[in-house]
Order: sequence, then structure tokens, then C-alpha cells
Amino acid sequence: MKIGFNLLLWTGQLQEDQFHLLSSLKNAGYDGVELPIFAPDAAHYQKVGDALRDQGLRSTAVTVIPDAAHSPCSPEAAHRAAAVDYLKSIVDSCHAAGTEILMGPYHQPLGVFSGDPVTSDEWKHAAEVHRKVADYAQEAGVKLVIEWLNRFECYFITTMQQGADYAALVDHPNFTTMFDTFHANIEEKQPAESLRKHIKRVGHVHISENDRGTPGTGHAQIRESIAVLKEEGYNGWLTIEAFGRALPELAAATRVWRDLFPAPEEVYTKGIAYIKECLDS
Repeated sequence: MKIGFNLLLWTGQLQEDQFHLLSSLKNAGYDGVELPIFAPDAAHYQKVGDALRDQGLRSTAVTVIPDAAHSPCSPEAAHRAAAVDYLKSIVDSCHAAGTEILMGPYHQPLGVFSGDPVTSDEWKHAAEVHRKVADYAQEAGVKLVIEWLNRFECYFITTMQQGADYAALVDHPNFTTMFDTFHANIEEKQPAESLRKHIKRVGHVHISENDRGTPGTGHAQIRESIAVLKEEGYNGWLTIEAFGRALPELAAATRVWRDLFPAPEEVYTKGIAYIKECLDS
């Protein structure tokens, strides 16, 4: 398995004056990073890709749906067409950076709720969008992985079962779902066993503590989930996702109202040590 670190701990878009972070993560033992790509910019991400290659790091990426006018599950055909165009442009940035996976909750705008459970029409509309984008991404060498979130952040996909069922509906070889120990801690009665049940649909894993802080310091079933991944022969990414208060807008979106760790260095040094301990046990 490969170990990555999500750069959202520091930034919503990696800039050249932040490239030193790549060296720090490489020295800490990481195989790669997860790039936030919230606006398409292929020229910028070509530079990011060059910096990654200079450090011998690989990458995955995360994106979100910017607004309702680009929603894959919208009843409006124009909105769904805009979603296809937007996601294709993000794929272009991934390709420029040499990124392997584009993951994220790009099924609906975050924090937008209909007041009702997701409908079959919403799933059908979004699946059509994601099928088209999966074709495009496959040609670019980028795998698509849809992220399910807890019920307080979205309503479209909120459990491991739903994530697996949605991937089956899209039914594309370049489209899977993922497992996140933070969201599973909220939504799953038996997080590790839900992972085992749907492991064939899992293309990416986020290691995130129950409070979004340093992995191994809380009660999320991280050790148990890694044990399942080992037993089931998973060979993909284990990417740490933690959030702090360095970015006020992101802190507000992720509901981080207090410091969850003394410094970012604790998260990426102790986090990788804990994952390696779990892998070796």
C-alpha cells in the first residue's frame, strides 16, 4: 500500500512558495500527496507535477462541485452538462500534474440539502454525468473515485453501502468509490466490516481520525480498517486527511472550531508512524 497526505491541512491550492511542504512530506516517508484542485488550471498543475517529480512523489487529487449550476444530480440538463465540462477540466489539471486518481464528493454541491432522501432520478442523472467523465478520465490516465460523506455534509451518498451501490450503477471500469474512517465512524455500525463487505468497489482510502486530528489519537477504527485492507489484498492509497484552522473558509466548511493538534508536523509525522505500525502488526 502507498501512504499519502492530503494538502488541505495547509492550502486549497498548492503554490510555488509552498513546494517546501513536498520535501517535508517526502522526508517523513510519504509516497505521495493529495492535491486540492478546486479550479482548473492545467498550466499551474504542470508546474506542481514537475515539483512532485523532483521530489519523487506521486499524487492523487480531490475536487468538489462548486455550485448548484454545476450539479451532476440536478434536474436541469444545462446544469448536468456544466458538471461534465467542469469535471473534465479538473481531469485536465490532474493529467497535467501526473495525478493518478481524482476523488471527492463530486456528486452534489456540499452542504446543499433537498430536505428529502436522494431520489432514483438524482442517482440516474448523476450516473450519466459520471459515466461520461469516466470515459474522458480513462483516456487521460486518471481514475475516478467518488467519495461518500456523512449525512451532515450531504444527502446524495452517505454510507459504504450507498457508495458501492452507486459505483455499481455507474458501472464503468474507471469508476469506484472510497472508504473514509472519519465518515465511517459516524455512519457505520461496524466500520471495518462495512469496508470488508464492499472492498471490491473501493478504489481509495482516507485515514482520518474521529475528530479530524492526528491519526491514532482517537477512536476511529483505523487499525481495524487497515487490518481488513491487508487481509483483502488492497494495494491502493492510504491517504491521511486532517483539517486545521489555517484556512478560515475551509475550517468553517469542515466545522473545525478549535485546534485539534499542536502543530501540522505532529499530524504528518505521528500519522505516518501510526499507519506503518498498523501495517506491520
